[in-house]
Amino acid sequence: MPWYLVLLSIMGTQASAITFLSAPGQAYTDGMRFVQYYFGLPIAMVIIAAVFVPVFSRLNVYTAYEYLEHRFDVNTRTLTSILFLISRGLSTGISIFAPSIILSSLFGWNIYFTNIVTGGFLIIYTVSGGARAVAYTQQLQFVIIFTGLFLAGYLVVNMLPADYGFTDALYLSGAAGKLNVFTSGFKANGSFDWSDKYNIWSGIIGGCFLALSYFGTDQSQVGRYLTAKSMKESRIGLLMNGLVKVPMQFLILMIGALVFSFYQFYKAPVFFNENELVRLRNSSVYADSIRFAESEFAKISEQKQALAASFLNNKKNNSPSADDFKFQIQEVDLQSNEIRNQVKTWIASPQMKGDNNDANYIFLRFVIDYLPKGLVGLLIAIIFIAAWGSIAAALNSLAGSTIIDIHKRLFPHLLKPEDEYKWSKLYTLFWGIFCIIIACFAYNIGNSLIEAVNILGSLFYGTLLGIFLTAFFLKRVGGKAVFYAALVSQILVFVLYAYTPISFLWYNLIGCLAVMILSLGLSFTSRQQA
Repeated sequence: MPWYLVLLSIMGTQASAITFLSAPGQAYTDGMRFVQYYFGLPIAMVIIAAVFVPVFSRLNVYTAYEYLEHRFDVNTRTLTSILFLISRGLSTGISIFAPSIILSSLFGWNIYFTNIVTGGFLIIYTVSGGARAVAYTQQLQFVIIFTGLFLAGYLVVNMLPADYGFTDALYLSGAAGKLNVFTSGFKANGSFDWSDKYNIWSGIIGGCFLALSYFGTDQSQVGRYLTAKSMKESRIGLLMNGLVKVPMQFLILMIGALVFSFYQFYKAPVFFNENELVRLRNSSVYADSIRFAESEFAKISEQKQALAASFLNNKKNNSPSADDFKFQIQEVDLQSNEIRNQVKTWIASPQMKGDNNDANYIFLRFVIDYLPKGLVGLLIAIIFIAAWGSIAAALNSLAGSTIIDIHKRLFPHLLKPEDEYKWSKLYTLFWGIFCIIIACFAYNIGNSLIEAVNILGSLFYGTLLGIFLTAFFLKRVGGKAVFYAALVSQILVFVLYAYTPISFLWYNLIGCLAVMILSLGLSFTSRQQA
């Protein structure tokens, strides 16, 4: 495939329903600081184009893990493949959960049922086509997706009260702290906060290592640029992705900030997942409590509207009073968040046992409640398009890695080409069912689905990257040393996740360095003993 199709395929695989459903909600609740996570991406693209692509292209491999058997042994290849299959299977399950949210919200269906429906159709779609079919359909999908998104952003601003425009919306979201694109990660006492998820350092360093792992070792991405017709086309596609991805995510997150400004003038729901809200209203335990909470929240919404108008009018007149209104906006926003947090506590209580994370529903609720009906249908179709493109590509990569890295290693002489094709379809079905099961347990991981996917990836990607970098640069390290180093490093990352507050982006750096250092140490020890 040509470089531009490789680029669209790579970006289409990343731009899942999670991106468009969850990223605006992430900005609405936590501000735009999430964009810092992508700051290391351009650096990673240069390294991958210079180091990874030549190795994979020279060996003419189908999966990235075939190289590891040439360099180390079959055990290392199998371990790496299994780590990839687990991490990508978990992440793809969360991707199926995203479009299921839409069906559940629109029709009031049980989320488990919608996971089965969505996942079932996705399996049929993926089994019917292949990598080339997915890549070509993503061209049209990508154009439609961004047309709809920019149209939604335009309508958010257009529906603001008269005399207020785009810059006013940015002033307002900035006053509430939602335009926090750059954060240092340092506390007031000058110490670095390792638990801070998104800052300039975790973004450039941790984000770079995460991108290196994702694009350099994850078959769902490696498989995209290995389909290019030449090494040059692969490199151009990757480098263009590094240039385009950061501004793309910036604009998507900005839509969330604009939606926040919109809800300063219009009443927002106290909880954006309408199904859970209805359950609270109908419950015998919390019916009176939620009525009182919604009444108080409505009063605060009226305060927000008055404060927003006063702030913007003073801002236009360059009045020093604008700063006073800015602090009042932040104070009232804290009050509304206190009520929202109380409602979330009720939803998660033993009596309700509900999903108390509504960040994934914010943009969807806005679309359904305020946009013209025809556009609502288009945007929902867009989210499904994004889901199908990214999930189909992931299922293709899972099936491909299973057949090549696992099945053919166990039964090397038993498969004819037509048998491989049949088995690949069966493995696609298997992984589709696996991902549906994961989707049923995907809620309450992270602040949003986009964060959940990156947390799950970071649990495995550091180890995967460490194995590949050891293969590339530590020529004296053998297969046995790197195999045991990888096992120990993977356990270390799990321990950090379970027992420390360290932000997940740092797992990619820690896991990678642990593999390289431990494999060097084990290799040196074995030579000394010999």
